[in-house]
Amino acid sequence: MTLPSPASAIASELSVTNQTVPNPMLAAMPLVGASVQDLTAWVQTQQQPAYRGRQLHQWIYQKGIRSLADVTVFPKAWREAMAEFPIGRSQIVHRAQSLDGTVKFLLQLQDGQIIEAVGIPTFKGVQPGAALKPGSQPVLDRLTVCVSSQVGCPMACDFCATGKGGFKRNLERHEIVDQILTVQEEVGHRVSNVVFMGMGEPLLNVENVVGAVRSINQDIGIGQRFITISTVGIPGHIRRLAERQLQATLAVSLHASNQTVREQLIPTARQYPLDALLQECRDYVNLTGRRVTFEYIVLAGVNDHTEHAIELAHHLRGFQTHVNLIPYNPISEVDYQRPSEKQLRQFSQALRDRHIAVSIRRSRGLEADAACGQLRANQLQRWANPQS
Repeated sequence: MTLPSPASAIASELSVTNQTVPNPMLAAMPLVGASVQDLTAWVQTQQQPAYRGRQLHQWIYQKGIRSLADVTVFPKAWREAMAEFPIGRSQIVHRAQSLDGTVKFLLQLQDGQIIEAVGIPTFKGVQPGAALKPGSQPVLDRLTVCVSSQVGCPMACDFCATGKGGFKRNLERHEIVDQILTVQEEVGHRVSNVVFMGMGEPLLNVENVVGAVRSINQDIGIGQRFITISTVGIPGHIRRLAERQLQATLAVSLHASNQTVREQLIPTARQYPLDALLQECRDYVNLTGRRVTFEYIVLAGVNDHTEHAIELAHHLRGFQTHVNLIPYNPISEVDYQRPSEKQLRQFSQALRDRHIAVSIRRSRGLEADAACGQLRANQLQRWANPQS
C-alpha cells in the first residue's frame, strides 16, 4: 500500500477532508489492535481455518508485520491476494534522534495525517538524559514509548506546540497501538513502559484509549501498571476512566497552584475549577485504590516561586501522591522560559518540607524538538516551505 507523500500530507493537515477507505473491511476492523478472538473470527471470513487467527495474532504483535504478504505460514495464493489489504500500520516519514538516544518519529496515518511517537531508552549504567559517548554501545535496560491519542489537541495550552497547531481528530485504537509496534520495531528492543503524554488529551478519546490500553496489555503483553494515562484534568471524564477499572496509572497535569495561573496556561480550565478537579482526583483514588500522580511544568517567573510550591502543597494535603516537576522545553511560538536549576531545587525542597513526594523529571531529547508537537510543527513547516 502506498501512502500519500509528505507533501500531499500538508494539504490534509491544513484542510481536513473525509477520505474514502480503500477497503470497507478495514473500517469494520483494522487488524492491528484486534484481539486473538477477533482475528480468529476475521480469518474465517477469509476462508481460512480458525487456528490461523492465533498465527496471525503472533505475526502482528510479535513479528510486527506491515503486510499480510509477510505472513509466510499462510498459503501463498492467499498472501498474494491479500498483499494490498491495509492492516492498520502507519508509515514513518521522519525520524530524529538525540544524543541521549531518545528517538522521535513522525508517523503518517492512512488518511495522510501526521502524529508523533517517541522512544525513550534507559541504558544500564547511564544517567537518564546524559549524552551517549561516541562509539559506545550501552546495554538498553528499558524502553518507554510516549504515544499520541489525538491528531493535534483541542485543549490549546498556552505553552504547548501541539495546542498551537489546532485539533484535527481522535486517533483510532489501532493507530495508538501501532505507535508501540513501530517504536519497538525501529529501536529493536521490547517496549517496557507506555505513557499517554504525546499529542492530544487522552480523556477526550477515552473509548479508543481504553481499548488501546487493553490491547497493549493483552496483545503486546505490557502490564497495565507500566502504562500511564496523562490528562489535563476534565471533571466527569476522570470518573468515566475510573469506572473502567484499569490498573494503569493516572497522571494529572496541574501546571499551576491556583485557578488564576491555571487559566492563563490552560484556557479551557475556565470550565474546570481547580477545586472540582482535585475532588474528582480524590474520588478516583477512592473508586480505584490507585494513586494519582500530578505533573507540573515549571515555567520561569510564572509558576516557579516558593509561594507556588507552598500553595500546591496545601492543595495536595491528604493525597497519597507524587509530583513530577517538568522543566519547560521552550518553543518558538511563545516567550515562556525554562527555570534555573536553583529555582527547581528550591521549589522541590519546599514541597518535600511539606511532606509531598516529588521528583524532577529531566527532559529527554532536547535537540530532537522534544516539546510535545514541536517536531511535527517544525517539520510540517519545512515541508510547506522547502526553500526557507
